Amino acid sequence: MSKTQDSEKIIEAYLRERVKELGGKAYKFVSPGNSGVPDRLVCLPGGKVFFVELKGSGKKPTPLQKRQISYLSGLDFSVWVIDSKAGVDEFIDFCKRMVSDEV
Repeated sequence: MSKTQDSEKIIEAYLRERVKELGGKAYKFVSPGNSGVPDRLVCLPGGKVFFVELKGSGKKPTPLQKRQISYLSGLDFSVWVIDSKAGVDEFIDFCKRMVSDEV
């Protein structure tokens, strides 16, 4: 089974669709003066918030992105780096568990 090579744009569109199915929104995140911040701020029912850095298939975060991810993680935010549709599916499965824990 060969791995499909998807661009960041395709993976990002897939993420937006899947998050919408959960009743959430994947906002494009831009923070002027703070280069390297994650691409998307995912907001889900129950006040669940996640940062997501999207990459094309097999791509890795830059050193600056790694520093921003480390900083946000140090503040106890959940930060995901996703480089495939399968990675989006894994993230969505995690989100479903988090949202279903809100009773």
